[in-house]
This record gives sequence, C-alpha cells and structure tokens, in this order.
Amino acid sequence: MLSSCELQQALADLAGRYRDRIYPPLTTLSLFMGQGLSADGACQDAVARHLSERTALGARACSLNTGPYCRARQRLSLPLIVHLQRQVSMRLEQRQPPAWRWCGRSVKLLDGTTVSMPDTPSNQQAYPQSREQKPGLGFPLARLVALISLASGAVLDWAMAPCKGKDTSEHALFRELFDALHPSDIVIADRFHCTYWTLAMLVARRVDVISRQHAQRLHDFRKGKRLGRADHIVYWQRPQRPTWMDQQTYALIPHQLAVREVRVNGWVLVTTMLDALHAPCVELDRLYRSRWNIEVDLRSIKAVMGMDILRCKTPEMVKKEVAVHLLAYTMARTVMAQAANLAQIGVRCLSFKGTVQVLEAYQQQLRHTGVARTHLMIGCVLGAIAQLRLIWRPGRVEPRAIKRRPKPHDLLTVPRALARAQLVAQRNRLLKVVP
Repeated sequence: MLSSCELQQALADLAGRYRDRIYPPLTTLSLFMGQGLSADGACQDAVARHLSERTALGARACSLNTGPYCRARQRLSLPLIVHLQRQVSMRLEQRQPPAWRWCGRSVKLLDGTTVSMPDTPSNQQAYPQSREQKPGLGFPLARLVALISLASGAVLDWAMAPCKGKDTSEHALFRELFDALHPSDIVIADRFHCTYWTLAMLVARRVDVISRQHAQRLHDFRKGKRLGRADHIVYWQRPQRPTWMDQQTYALIPHQLAVREVRVNGWVLVTTMLDALHAPCVELDRLYRSRWNIEVDLRSIKAVMGMDILRCKTPEMVKKEVAVHLLAYTMARTVMAQAANLAQIGVRCLSFKGTVQVLEAYQQQLRHTGVARTHLMIGCVLGAIAQLRLIWRPGRVEPRAIKRRPKPHDLLTVPRALARAQLVAQRNRLLKVVP
C-alpha cells in the first residue's frame, strides 16, 4: 500500500532524529505491531522474535533485555504511526472495487467504545476511572470513537479522550473526524448521534446520514410531505445554541433541516437521503442493518487483538499502543481485501480472526523464504485467507449473557496494598498465637 519512498519520506518528516542501531523506528514499529497481533503481547516475546530474526539473517545477536526495546518504543513518534495508519486506510478505501460500494457511494460506520489500562497515577490523572468505583479499586478508562469503512472494515480515522470532562463525549470526538468524510459519503450511526447539530453539520459537507430515531424525539407520520406509508419528509427546527458551540458557528447552522423519517420492520429510521426512488424503504432498512458490522469490528480489535485491556503505564504510551493496534488491524484488513479481491467476494465474507491466525502461522516462513519463492508464498497466504469464509446467518439473535460461570473469588473491596497489609497482619497474629 505504501512504497519504500513514501515510508522513507514519512520517516524523514515525522520520525525525528534517530540512530540506525538494533531498534530503528520501522523495526520497533514492526515488533510493536507484532505484539498487537500476537496472542502473547509481551515485550519479552517481541525481543525474542527480534533475536531469532537477527540470528537467522546472520546478524549479531542482540540481548534479551527488554529495556532497550521499551525505550525504543518510547522514542517512537505517535504522528508517524497515525500517519501510516491513515495513509493505508485511505489507499484501501480508494482502491476498493465499485461492487463494494452502495450505489457507487462510500459507506462509513460510526461508533464508540471504551478501553481500560493499568492503574498507575499518571493514567488515572489523564483517564480517570468511573465515578461508581472507589479510589484504588477501579482502572483508568478511555473513550474511543472510530470511523470504519463498511466495504473493507478498515479504520479510516479515530479519536480518543477520557470518559469524563469537557469535550470528551462521543459527539465531540466525532466532530474531530469530520475531515475523514468526503462529499457523497454515507454515515451510518446509532440513535445517540441522531441530533439536529450532527445532521446539519454533515449535510453542510454534502454527507448523508442514516440512523434510528432518537428515543426522546417524537414523530407523527400524519404531518409533513408524505412519500409512502409511514414514510415522509419533515422539517426540524433549529434548537437553542448549546454551550459547546460558539456564536459564529451557530449563525451558520440553518434555521430548519429537511429530514426523512421511515418506519420499517419495527423501528423508525431517520435519514437525509430524501429521494424515495433512489433510496426506498427496503434499501434503507438493509443499509442500516449493516451497522452491526462495526460492533463486530470493534469486538475483533478488542477481543482478538487484545486492545480491551491495554498494557502501557503512561498516557503517552497508551496512545501509541492504541495507534499501533489500529495500524496492525488496518494492515490485516488490507491483506483480507487483497484475498477477497482475488476470490471475487466481499471482505465481509471472510474471518478476521482466521486471517490473523494464518498471518501468524506464515510469518516465519515469509521472513526467511528466498526471493524466488516469495510471490508463491504470498499467493498461498492469500489463497488460504480466501477460504476462511464466514457462515451466513441472517436474522441471528443471541442473548447478552454468558454461560460459563466465573470462579467464586471474593471481590477486592479495598486497595490492593491495604489488602496485602491486612493479610500480613493476620498472619503475624496467627504466628503469635501458635506456641
């Protein structure tokens, strides 16, 4: 997706000054991405893999001490990681076949999630824990909002902030992603984003939206311009200026906004696509149901790649860890897109977890295969991934519950240091009683 010249230019612009030693930026980034794709994810595993690679290539063996590698990760430039991830996803979005688009238009999914991280003072200060947890018993939480391509599943852009504080809501983070949207795009979001401000600002960018009706907004299909049964166009009136919006921006927002409300299959959809011939009710319903893909994508990033619980102990490294996970995920999606394109199928038909397993199985052979057999090996990898097709299960319903019971351990109700002190005191009392 990126040529050697582009990589070198990105290094020159964003990596800063560095020495080409055991852990240069691209080597460090490669090992960091390997941690995101590996089931282990430990720094010791990354250093051991680097030692095996250097030994196989006949280079001088490096130490198994993780200190130099961890310091190299700290020197790694966050803007470089973010730039590479956005460039790869943009190229993938531009090169997707026309058959993967909806009526020739690019469809992008929007949703948010949270990630936790180690309970360190610096992480707690930057990403405070939930108010419902006592001090010393919870973990720092960060909110993540992502814009994902429906066709390829790649993360096009993302924003991260604490879970509380000014300008940390999903609405505020979504506004940071507006530059990743282009005219004629379609955004599919949940009902939380079905607000006047979001729709108006996206319409101003010539971007269409489809979502479910917000629970607090009323609808009456007897009013407005009727397009069909339970299908009409109404005009929403501009509310009062919110506190986060300045007066100049508020003046640019139109006084009313034309939206289309449709009742189909038991729910009410709201969209800015007003042409009933171009976007009939059945197509709107099918398009909105594809929003579930972003739930699966976020689950893949958090569960399969282990980003649900981060490992880094400082806010700066937490951001880098998230960026590296998303870069590794986008690169894996790129390989899936290549395999799907060769097999003439959609990327959504393939298994992401199976793709990661195949890449892990072939990585050593790909590193040490001769030049003459490299293309053959890559063809074998793409062919294997193309066989990992998901079972089509339309209308699948699963309860939000788990069958396996957790172990009957008591919950920690005091900070861990205090609990250890209590155990030591209890043990000392018992030792004094015993004759």
